[in-house]
Amino acid sequence: MLANLGGWHLLVILAVVLLLFGATRLPALSKGLGQSIRIFRKEVHDLSDGETASAAEKSAATSGSDGVSARP
Repeated sequence: MLANLGGWHLLVILAVVLLLFGATRLPALSKGLGQSIRIFRKEVHDLSDGETASAAEKSAATSGSDGVSARP
């Protein structure tokens, strides 16, 4: 469906967006969207780092210093 969009279609969509939101609000909207995406990426990165760190802590806790598994 989106593959059939040509240059004229995109210009019409841009004109409708300009009419709906106005030229003065578009920079603020795009800035807010960019900040939201940046925050989302940071949180996903922090979450994946946290899972990696917790997996390393679990493996360190289950093994002793001589490589023998610790008893719970």
